[in-house]
Amino acid sequence: MSNMTVFRSYAQKAKPEVLPSSLLFSHTDACLTLFDAFPKSIFHFLVLPRVKPPLSVFQLANLRSLLKGDKERAKQVLKDMSNEADNVKEMIREEMHNRYGFQWEIWTGFHAVQSMEHLHLHVLSNDLCSEKMKHKKHYNSFHPTLGFFLHLHDVLSWFDEEPSYFQRMSQLNKNDYEPLLKESLCCWRCERDMKNMPTLKAHLQEEWNEEARKEKAKLARKRQHDGPMPEPDIKEPEPQKPSTSAT
Repeated sequence: MSNMTVFRSYAQKAKPEVLPSSLLFSHTDACLTLFDAFPKSIFHFLVLPRVKPPLSVFQLANLRSLLKGDKERAKQVLKDMSNEADNVKEMIREEMHNRYGFQWEIWTGFHAVQSMEHLHLHVLSNDLCSEKMKHKKHYNSFHPTLGFFLHLHDVLSWFDEEPSYFQRMSQLNKNDYEPLLKESLCCWRCERDMKNMPTLKAHLQEEWNEEARKEKAKLARKRQHDGPMPEPDIKEPEPQKPSTSAT
């Protein structure tokens, strides 16, 4: 089995529960959620639509192939993925609180051009702090405003626009998007230019640490106002450690 098509094999399984727990987080009749083996944030999951008639592996190969087919069917697939992503986000928020004592933003979106076969939705915390974030293309593929990362709510909004707009947006021509991965490094929070990945990663870590300190200060003020409360143990980020191949 090729690593490029491994997601397809997972999505075709009639009984996803046979997948190892290090890989499978959860599943429903419509979707399955996986741990990303190379997480680009402290929390990073993938939601895949399961292959069931009338949809084929070819229609579910990527976002472009889905949007080229029946429009209402495509919208339902994305809604199913959105519902599953909401469940994953709720779990992430709970884990954020338990492990770090506060919650921060979670993004859901697609890569305009996938590196692996079969449609998958990224659900990840916005810290982008991970040892697996090694290359410029990794970071730029998740930059929230650069354009390569297509936020789920934006994609769903295409269905409510004029047919000509939907047609234009759903083309997802790789020649339009792949150059974005080579754009200069820029912090998505403060928009400062960064000379290289080590500098950017150190900066992102500092940004997240500062956010943690501010949230801890808020909790301290709340304790003073409301009375003694157990002090949360604010930890340094520890990305999840699954043991399977993913993007």
